[in-house]
Amino acid sequence: MEQLSLFDDRKVSAPLASRLRPENLEEYAGQKHLVGKGKILRRLIEEDQISSMIFWGPPGVGKTTLARIIAERTRAEFVEFSAVSSGIREIKEVMAQAEKNRKMGIRTVLFADEIHRFNKAQQDAFLPFVEAGSIILIGATTENPSFEINSALLSRCKVFILKALGEADLMELLEHALESPKGFGNMKIDIRESHLSAIARFSNGDARTALNTLEMAVLNGRMDEKAVLCVDGEVLAQCMNRRSLLYDKNGEEHYNLISALHKSMRNSDPDAAVYWMCRMLDGGEDPLYVARRLVRFASEDVGMADSHALQVAVAAYQACHFLGMPECDVHLTHAAVYLSMAPKSNALYMACESCKADIKELPAEPVPLWICNAPTALMKEMDYGKGYVYAHDTEEKVARMQCLPDSLAGRRYYLPGEEGQEKQAKERLNEILAWKKGMQ
Repeated sequence: MEQLSLFDDRKVSAPLASRLRPENLEEYAGQKHLVGKGKILRRLIEEDQISSMIFWGPPGVGKTTLARIIAERTRAEFVEFSAVSSGIREIKEVMAQAEKNRKMGIRTVLFADEIHRFNKAQQDAFLPFVEAGSIILIGATTENPSFEINSALLSRCKVFILKALGEADLMELLEHALESPKGFGNMKIDIRESHLSAIARFSNGDARTALNTLEMAVLNGRMDEKAVLCVDGEVLAQCMNRRSLLYDKNGEEHYNLISALHKSMRNSDPDAAVYWMCRMLDGGEDPLYVARRLVRFASEDVGMADSHALQVAVAAYQACHFLGMPECDVHLTHAAVYLSMAPKSNALYMACESCKADIKELPAEPVPLWICNAPTALMKEMDYGKGYVYAHDTEEKVARMQCLPDSLAGRRYYLPGEEGQEKQAKERLNEILAWKKGMQ
């Protein structure tokens, strides 16, 4: 016979976040723009008129909880799928049953948690049944659906964006946890409001993190002589010794943060540049990746306005290669600040892009014979190199020679600006062009 104990009650031993999972929309925290009174998603749920949809948002904002609330409210058959444990065979079995249900007038709601983890074949298996109306698909994802979900499937789903919870929402949630019998309502707990506020800030919009942190703080609190459990600042500090910042090196947030770094430097904002760079490093980003982006920026957004910027960026890359983290963070900071403060010019980038467009759209012109080498007698007989003028032999150190193909003669790609040192380059180029024009 199995031995029982006082700790076999799963509701008591379950984590706080699980015990407090909302069971209806009234208990649901946050997302007022979707489930507030009169909002479209709330009306669809209350009227049991839901269609295929995707819940997109960061971790801990209630995507799975919202799907389970729908499961309680809908009069349809509700099936929950996991990308980890469900293969094509399992999907087809559920789809076959859903088709039978449809013929009997019974709807099937299929919830796919972490739908971005389903591969293309698995997602394709959903498509014909969503199209036929055999299932109503509800997917939850932390990744941008545009990147992670098949376009054909995505086009048949309404995307609802769930936002990170605000501090006010998290404070309300924490206070509920202390008062609810499902939480710590049966205990006497002494915790300051300022400590709850600190947990809310630390949680970064994630309800699960907030409740887990509170639970850890309570479990490590000190019981006084009056049987009151006291949570002091020292205990709380240990429970919050590291914030888990949202960062996925392969997901959308990766591109959002590198974009923020790049655009902050372009806007000459060193403080923002250092912040976004450190966010990436704190999230585990390879410092060499950050350094490579700085090298690119040095030519794309600074260019000839300060050619020394490229040297600084390359030196930072080399320093990161030599030292690695955590020591190389100061070298990346050096480069990010230098690039932020440098004069800006995108003339090199524009020249490169303009030239690439011509190469793509125009015929591949032969190299003019006068700037071809003539290493053999036959090539000399064919006029290879005939008319070439060695620029160093001229007084001006510039030859009167066309170097572009005839169809592109006079085409300008590099159009220098007047920021920083590029003003000198512009003056020099204008002198050269004027001299060449005057000699024609």
